[in-house]
Amino acid sequence: MFRFANIEMLWLLILIPVSIVAFILYTRRKRRQLETFGDPTLVAQLMPDASTQRPIIKFALLQLALALLIVAAARPQYGQKSETIHRQGIEAMIALDISNSMLAEDVAPNRLDRAKQVLSKLIDQMVDDKIGLVVFAGESYVQLPITCDYVSAKMFLNTITPDLIKTQGTAIGSAIQTCIHGFGEPNEAGRCIILITDGENHEDDAEAAAEQAKEAGIQIFVVGIGKTDGAPIPVPGTSDYKKDREGNVVVSRLNEDMCKTIAQAGKGMYVHCDNTNTATKALQKEMHKLATSEIETEVFSDYNEQYQTFALLALLILVVEFFIFARQNHVLAKLDIFKEKQA
Repeated sequence: MFRFANIEMLWLLILIPVSIVAFILYTRRKRRQLETFGDPTLVAQLMPDASTQRPIIKFALLQLALALLIVAAARPQYGQKSETIHRQGIEAMIALDISNSMLAEDVAPNRLDRAKQVLSKLIDQMVDDKIGLVVFAGESYVQLPITCDYVSAKMFLNTITPDLIKTQGTAIGSAIQTCIHGFGEPNEAGRCIILITDGENHEDDAEAAAEQAKEAGIQIFVVGIGKTDGAPIPVPGTSDYKKDREGNVVVSRLNEDMCKTIAQAGKGMYVHCDNTNTATKALQKEMHKLATSEIETEVFSDYNEQYQTFALLALLILVVEFFIFARQNHVLAKLDIFKEKQA
């Protein structure tokens, strides 16, 4: 597989056609200036060492060298191979509520964005751990399979919106089940599910799912986000709020009791998320208590760098260009190695 590590550097190749146009204009202007001195044949006789071809050759070599240097700066790379890396860490599956009620603004900027901020900081603190991402509302699915690729984890996290799931609701039990299956084969690494939700419109038997996770050796940390006093749910793209059938503004409230029940059933802990870093610190502290174990991860090694070849060719071309004079060499012009010897 071939690629450029700094592909944006290839934009500099536009300098070459610009230089060619400038060189052509300069050459024409120089020719017109010479024509003002007199007859071209006579002027050529007055400059016997002048060469019309050598400046063109030197310019062409310089442009070729420039092109090669730009390609080298773009760092062409070729080939890759996979290898197994052994890490000491834990495995964590994140279950993030993305129902419409997570748009309530009782925490800044809103529940969902605040939850994403907490998770982003949590991911930044991970080193050798595995992480996966499940999103849920009325149903759940795996957004990111469990991995050590934290860059991808944050990228997927940033793209999450309530539009990902059309079925509204809060199917926490389904989300926990999805997380359990997302861990894969059992191992000795400590495992946990980080559930972030406001707990509203709880539909299925989340407590039973949490009990099942506990039996599988998986702890559940529940992060309740929002306020028990509640807040209206903004309608995206408008300045209005969600209303019920009678036209009353719907107020979404954090169901803290339900969150605590799930955490207790999952042998974990409950923490309330507000506009401070309390939730992040509490999660980090509990995750550090989990037993770490050797985790195998299949990753690909770095690509083989190929820029050296292009840089070397550019250097050789510059050396050749340096020894080509712009005008004819008077001494070398007298040498005629094909001249027949006189008897």
